[in-house]
Amino acid sequence: MVTNNNILVVGNDMELCDALGKYLDRYGYNVKEAETSQMALSVISDNKPSIVIADSQLKDKDGVKFLETVREKFPEIQVIMIIDEKDVNTGVECLRMGASDYLTKPINGGALEVALQRACHRREVRFQLEDYQTQLEAANKNRALFQQLFDEVPCYISIQDRNFRLTGANKQFKQDFGDFVGSYCYEIYKHRTEPCRGCPVEATFKDGKPQQTEEVVTSQHGNQYNVLTWTAPLRDDSGNITQVMEMSTNITKVRKLQSRLTTLGLLLGSMSHSIRGVLTALDGGIYRLESGLKKGNQEQVNDAIEVVKNMLNRISSMVIDILYYTKERSLNWTEVNVMDFSNQIAALIKPKADKHHIEFIYKFEHPKALFEIDPGTVSSALVNILENSIDACLYDRDKDKSHRVVFRVYENGNHTVFEARDNGMGMDRETRENLFTLFFSSKGHSGTGLGLYVANQIVEQHGGFIEIESELKKGSCFKVKLPKVLSEEIKKSQSELNNVDEN
Repeated sequence: MVTNNNILVVGNDMELCDALGKYLDRYGYNVKEAETSQMALSVISDNKPSIVIADSQLKDKDGVKFLETVREKFPEIQVIMIIDEKDVNTGVECLRMGASDYLTKPINGGALEVALQRACHRREVRFQLEDYQTQLEAANKNRALFQQLFDEVPCYISIQDRNFRLTGANKQFKQDFGDFVGSYCYEIYKHRTEPCRGCPVEATFKDGKPQQTEEVVTSQHGNQYNVLTWTAPLRDDSGNITQVMEMSTNITKVRKLQSRLTTLGLLLGSMSHSIRGVLTALDGGIYRLESGLKKGNQEQVNDAIEVVKNMLNRISSMVIDILYYTKERSLNWTEVNVMDFSNQIAALIKPKADKHHIEFIYKFEHPKALFEIDPGTVSSALVNILENSIDACLYDRDKDKSHRVVFRVYENGNHTVFEARDNGMGMDRETRENLFTLFFSSKGHSGTGLGLYVANQIVEQHGGFIEIESELKKGSCFKVKLPKVLSEEIKKSQSELNNVDEN
């Protein structure tokens, strides 16, 4: 099915809507404009656009609620939201509510093009599902044809009953997730012990309508995939829903292809996340400075001044990155003393731990050891991980427990290992497997889902990796393993990036 070219642009700023309309008209789209949600719904009913581009703030209705209304009444329409540059949380909320994408003001032409391509892809996949459903129901009269069609569809298909048990799966599903008839889908996909929140299969059983979600699943081999999931009801001769078909399309490669534009947004997000850590450290440094002055402790005063200086340098570096970042960030690597670097990290974290009465212990081995890193980015990654350990203690509801975070640095073969161990709330298997996934947060609305994702990207860029051990109610341990010497391949690739930047 070919997607129609009708697009509706909705927003308070009609000049912006008109400019977008003219821009899209040059690309062959038929554009309608509306100033309010009521006008927009009327246009949708009359013109049936395939895509709606809407501002998050409308005159007569909150843009997020407008999105909810469109998704409920016209599920086949893909919605792209426009948000303010600093309002990332609204963008994430829109994605969770079914928006195909969001754009920030001022609107980047490249980002708009990618968002439109993605919206068209999601819409086409939806119609593919409806076609597959029709074909499957017709093929049910011919068992051999049904099984062949079912197996050869190039996506994951499973059939589930009301208890979320698998009653059937196609060849692609069995290949990546195993052939486990009768198993719970949430065990196979997510390694959970209970049904997922917002389960689309459950929703289809309740209202009889197709549902769609986008999520991350884990294969039986430990590989994580980004998938677009659609569900459809399967009915008996009396029209009663007996089972639900779930089809998931692997879009991991599409996500990777979009990483260039995503990285730019992540840079800004990670900068704001890091600045929060810097402000926390500045607050701690000023507190230590005031305390040292009152006590007449010159050594404490000097240490506090050094923390403040380091933080000011970090803020300066972040601002420069924001102003000049237009390409993939290269590593500004150098040879660093492990002990000196580790002490700087500990100095950033200790004030926050002290403030919340969390015992902070640090153990550093091999004081004269050297290794090759980009100290700015690695520092940001380690601070994120250690702050996560402190937050795990803060969110732990066991108030009788004496909380602590142990920061240990040591050598292991050709790697320098930074270990952050806490006795906080711990994590279940699903959380561990999704921890480094974009926008995933174990902190609910208080987290952006960016910090640990960016930390993992930084470690991998150095040729390193992160290991996680965790158990609910007992705590977690993060082991960041970085090579002592960067590989020649990494140095060469970074040198090429630097040459491109200079040119």
